[in-house]
This record gives sequence, structure tokens and C-alpha cells, in this order.
Amino acid sequence: MKKYVAEFIGTLALVLVGCGAIAIGGFGTAFPVGILPIALAFGLTVTAMAYGIGHISGAHLNPAVTVSLWVAGRIRTEDVPGYIVAQLVGGIVGAGILVLIVKGRLASYDIAASGLGQNGWGQGYLGGYGLPAAILTEFVATLLFTLVILGSTSGKGATPFPGLVIGLTLVALHFPFINVTGLSVNPARSLAPAVFVGGQALAQVWLFLVVPTIAGAAAGWLFRADVLEE
Repeated sequence: MKKYVAEFIGTLALVLVGCGAIAIGGFGTAFPVGILPIALAFGLTVTAMAYGIGHISGAHLNPAVTVSLWVAGRIRTEDVPGYIVAQLVGGIVGAGILVLIVKGRLASYDIAASGLGQNGWGQGYLGGYGLPAAILTEFVATLLFTLVILGSTSGKGATPFPGLVIGLTLVALHFPFINVTGLSVNPARSLAPAVFVGGQALAQVWLFLVVPTIAGAAAGWLFRADVLEE
């Protein structure tokens, strides 16, 4: 159970800190200046959790990462459901804590109007990009992210500081892609705020559950088939 508890705590922290930078920090309304603080909030939390719980669970914090590692043959099939459930529940609890905090604002906080850093696309959402752009963005970004994770933690490509490399990669991916979908690359990160915001956020969450998972599986296959593995 230690692995699952670690994944629960790590994903909770990721959602609370990352989405908190948007909802509490107010950086979501300060684009383009706000992109850097949001990117750092997500990326540095991943790095911190990699060193904090990585020795226990590997610090996946992300169902797409778990799927990529499973397809690549690096984790056991029987561990996959527990990892994914722990991540999804941890993310929802993290978003729930965020709700309690923003509701404590004396001037009130309208979650439906102001949001919780949820992902999305379309008219009225950040840059106003359409569905095809959103799908392509999430697929490419998640593929790149999971390729870095797989490559930096295995074989001759393993780095002495994989947690830092992975966290900085997530930071970098925010710069070109955040204005399209808010950048998910993580089903747990997207589902958590959508559960509380509801409406369009919940209606659109399917994309962030499906596309990053497929991209993670594709990255895992590239390593499993020795296309990229040495």
C-alpha cells in the first residue's frame, strides 16, 4: 500500500500547488506574465515529489505516465489499477482542499466563474483554440513528456538527476502549449478541478482523460519495441 499512498499524496500536492497557483495566486489572469509562475508551480512540484516519494512509488503522479511505464514493461500489470486510482483520488482531494481554501476568501469566490485552473478549449477559454488543436497539443505534449521520463530513467540515457530533468521538461512544455488547453498531459490533473467546477470543464474532461493516456501508451511502445531503447 505504500506505493499507492505515495501516489495519492504526490498527486494531491501537484493539483493543490499547480492549480492553486492559478486559483489562489491569480496568475491565470495575468498571461503572458503568469505563464512562468504556473509552469514553475507544476514543474517544481513534480521535481519535489520525485525526490520526496520517488524511492517509494517512482512518483508517477499521472495515469498517462503509469500507462507509458506499463506499456514499456517497467511496472507490473497488477500495480496499474492501484496507481491510477490513487492518482485520481489524490488529485480530487487536492482540488477539494483548494476549494476549501478559496471558499475562505472573505470577498467570496465564485468557482463556476473563476474556476480552479481547469483545462479546456474553445471560444472563451484562453487563446480560443478549437478541438483539433487541443487534441494535437495534448498528444504531442504528453508524448514528449513521457519520452523524457522513459529516456531519463533507463539504460544509457539515465541521468543522475531525473527528477529535475522531468520537472523542467514540464515547465518548458507550458510555454508553447498553456494557451491552447491550459496544458494537462495528466488525466488526474484535469479531472480533479473539473469535478468541482462542473459545466463545460466536466463536459470537456474526456479529452484530457483519453488523449494523454494514448500518447503515454505510444511513448511506452516506442521503448518496448526498441525504437528508442538502447
